[in-house]
Amino acid sequence: MRVSLFGYGITTKAIAEKLGNCQIFDDSFNGFAVDKKSGNEFLQSDMFDPDKSDIEVTSPGIPPSNPLIQKAKNLVSEYDFFYDDMPYSIWISGTNGKTTSTAMIEFLLKKRGAVAGGNIGTPLANLDKNASIWILETSSFTLHYTNKAKPNLYILLPISDDHTSWHGSFSEYEKAKLKPIQSLKEGEIAIVPKKYASLKTDGFLIGYENAEDLAKEFDIELDKIKFSDPFLTDASLASAVTKILFDEVDYEKINSFSIGEHRVEKVKDKKGRVWINDSKATNLDATLAAVKGLKDKEIFLILGGDDKGADLKPLFENLPKNVSIFTIGVNEEKLNNLASSHDIKSTPCQNLQNAVKTISKIFTNNNQVALLSPAAASFDQFKSYADRGNKFKEFVEKI
Repeated sequence: MRVSLFGYGITTKAIAEKLGNCQIFDDSFNGFAVDKKSGNEFLQSDMFDPDKSDIEVTSPGIPPSNPLIQKAKNLVSEYDFFYDDMPYSIWISGTNGKTTSTAMIEFLLKKRGAVAGGNIGTPLANLDKNASIWILETSSFTLHYTNKAKPNLYILLPISDDHTSWHGSFSEYEKAKLKPIQSLKEGEIAIVPKKYASLKTDGFLIGYENAEDLAKEFDIELDKIKFSDPFLTDASLASAVTKILFDEVDYEKINSFSIGEHRVEKVKDKKGRVWINDSKATNLDATLAAVKGLKDKEIFLILGGDDKGADLKPLFENLPKNVSIFTIGVNEEKLNNLASSHDIKSTPCQNLQNAVKTISKIFTNNNQVALLSPAAASFDQFKSYADRGNKFKEFVEKI
């Protein structure tokens, strides 16, 4: 079988290393090269010939408008490519919280032989096909290209405006997220936001709006879980999975889970002031969730970056009066115009370091808190959201 790989990122590199003898097409390649040891060939994108390929596996981030995608005749996703080897699988998707939910589910099910992969970091090519369960953080990009593979259990977190520039519209983004529901078989379950609980499927849909709904449905005692929202909902979803599969809720185990960096991460400066690194908040719902958790404080909110074409008006319509904004990044002018039209105080800072310095001058008491929760991707000024978060912590430490 002649395998063509589109893009040379984490997903396709792992496939090429596992299989060998692949043709790899990427816009960054010039001409033709070959690795004699693996048999892999590296070709510039315009050298792809669909008549010389039996199957094409794309890196999920390549948009449908790319010429490689347009030319492909046998295009599949990474999930489709490995579906025949996939054990029982739990897919987690949604706009916010899927990384934390995936990590929590893996944490609870590791003793059962489960492994996690997908968007959380480990490509499917490197997952153990003999594992009892695959727990897969699943992006809308992957779902768009997936037409054969399906989950046995689907966990869908709320969907809000994100990646519209890639999908073309919010409705197409939403359509991708809902795709697995239609493929469920009788006896299979999806836990979904209530607005989607009446969709047509052969599986069984359980709707929820919050952790309280999940607690009632799965007999979870929320007062025994240490987390507050947004992590309480994530912990409740993870506990719902173990309740479905093994009829257990392990409160001691879930309470020992440690939230990772860059998600509502508290940092103190030399004066003892609290700065919160929520760099992973790349859309408005994540930012609103972070703000909601600080409702008793005066909030200095750092916003800005690449908003991927999202409509940010709902963010400004829902920000409470205890928030003042400090803008950075490529969408700074857009943010300040929105703030002005909604009578919200905003200060242009151009970049993150300036924002930290500006806030530091007015940060005077314990009833105040500084929050980096950008509601935007980081690539206009940083390598990643992690790079943005680490730089934020560096700037705070140097005050």
